[in-house]
Amino acid sequence: MGNFSLAQQRLRALIAIALVVLMLFALRLIDIQAVQAQSYALRASSEMSRTTIAPASRGSITDVNGVEFARSVAAIDVVVNQSLIKDPMQAAKIAAPILGMSVTDLQREITGERLWWRIARNVKPATWISLNSAFDRYNASLDKNHLDKKIFGFFGERVYTREYPSGSLIASLVGFVNDQGVGANGLESSLNSKISGTAGKYVYANGYGAQIPGSQEELISAKSGTTVRLTIDRDVQWVASQAIVQAVKSAHAMSGTVIVMDPKTGQILAHATAPTFDPNNTKSVSLVAMRNPSVQEVYEPGSTGKVMTMAAAIEEGKVSPRSVFTVPYAYKVSDAVFRDHEKHATERLTTTGILAVSSNTGTIQIGEKMSHSTLYDYLRSFGIGSSTGSGLPGESPGLLPILKDWSGTTAPTVAFGQGYSLTAMQATSVFATIANDGVRVSPTVVAGTSDASGHFTPSPTRDSVKVVSPETARIMRAMMESVVSANGTAPEAAIEGYRIAGKTGTAMRHNDACNCYSGYTASFIGFAPADEPRYVVSVTIQGPQGIHWGGALGGPVFKKVMSFVLATKHISPTTTHLTPYPLNERQVARAAALRVTN
Repeated sequence: MGNFSLAQQRLRALIAIALVVLMLFALRLIDIQAVQAQSYALRASSEMSRTTIAPASRGSITDVNGVEFARSVAAIDVVVNQSLIKDPMQAAKIAAPILGMSVTDLQREITGERLWWRIARNVKPATWISLNSAFDRYNASLDKNHLDKKIFGFFGERVYTREYPSGSLIASLVGFVNDQGVGANGLESSLNSKISGTAGKYVYANGYGAQIPGSQEELISAKSGTTVRLTIDRDVQWVASQAIVQAVKSAHAMSGTVIVMDPKTGQILAHATAPTFDPNNTKSVSLVAMRNPSVQEVYEPGSTGKVMTMAAAIEEGKVSPRSVFTVPYAYKVSDAVFRDHEKHATERLTTTGILAVSSNTGTIQIGEKMSHSTLYDYLRSFGIGSSTGSGLPGESPGLLPILKDWSGTTAPTVAFGQGYSLTAMQATSVFATIANDGVRVSPTVVAGTSDASGHFTPSPTRDSVKVVSPETARIMRAMMESVVSANGTAPEAAIEGYRIAGKTGTAMRHNDACNCYSGYTASFIGFAPADEPRYVVSVTIQGPQGIHWGGALGGPVFKKVMSFVLATKHISPTTTHLTPYPLNERQVARAAALRVTN
């Protein structure tokens, strides 16, 4: 009886323990299924899925009429789940010709156990469709006994690639993007944050740390970047590009630049450089070839700089267009002797005549009528030594020595356009200032922007600075017409039916390698019509071989480009007539005699 009672007690204890265990299991089950269900579900989800970035389409860069210079094109990155490809050899035989790969290489790429592996980048959508169609045809051809041979495991992921429809036409300005889709040069770089848009997000299934192809689900849509409309006119750009490429080739020159500018608005209609490069293929292009010489290359302007010296002297009332100077071939200042580019007998030339024949010794004398600080201030006011505000990446401010560093020969050297450096954009701006009644307007290449919905916002009005009076600008324009006359240095720039004003420049190039002068910079900058200027065209040719005069090299390029601009913009031929200023003392006397007679 005692033993039976003991057995009952043990049984009851075991039952109690079992009940406790069952109760603990029940409580744990309730905790998992009810209390912590959401927590466990989230943990499982996080382990089985991942969130990543969905690329955004970059905004386009267009010309002023909407013609695309740069655009984003939808493309496909082809990826595979190697574990799903049961017959890599057969799959490679089908896919390799379509993807432009060798069968051996492709077979190696798709063989293995990787759940995600990229085998081709930036494939055109049409190619992706062809690839799928080829697999579908193959799979459909299999009989029911070989269904296990069907090809699966190829997936496409949407990406964007950058395309430049105009090729090298405007590469130095627009630039290009790198392999990561980020602007690496030109406007693509400086406007990258605006053009690149906002990336989206998507979730994908996570297979042992790899993205499982085909499992993507969008969470946040990517937002396309802003489209930038340039002030560039593609037709004008094409003519300017053809003209400068031919000029550089014919002169065996290092490089060349043509800029076409509206002096009233600062808008750039053309920006052509040579040599150039193809932004669609930049693998073998040097960094030097990729730069924008119009704002990154500095040079001494030479005689085009004389325009500023004379405008300053006229504005200060120191000279008039008819002031007469004794102009020798050689002229000594301080401990240096300065010479004109061609030997000549001593002449009696007017201010206008000095400009027409581009005399260094005459311009030095005009500069001597002003203090050093006055000349310096005018050059600064014209924009020398400071950025133009164009917004172009890498723009150099040029170099103008500060007054305290001027030696006894600095002022005469600066007066005729050497001893300081500027860019082609700055030089264009100087002439645009004269064309715009003495008001300097900051140049720009951006007309405005359009958001993803197509709403266009024009760029703000450009900053402006008054440099000289409208009267001084008018006088300078009339004087500069003499340069294009038969007696001037650039008759090659004349355009029949239009009054043309401009100035040649033939400057020695400073060579940093030897800290010496070697070679030349040839230039011609002008505007038309001279009585009511509408457009400025500047031509700069670096390092020409043989003939190196600005009029001979730059004049014909100017004529070709300006003629096209005047025609395409429907600018009527000039109806006013110029009474030219006298070029020398004899003409001054003759004009005075005629006034007395009349």
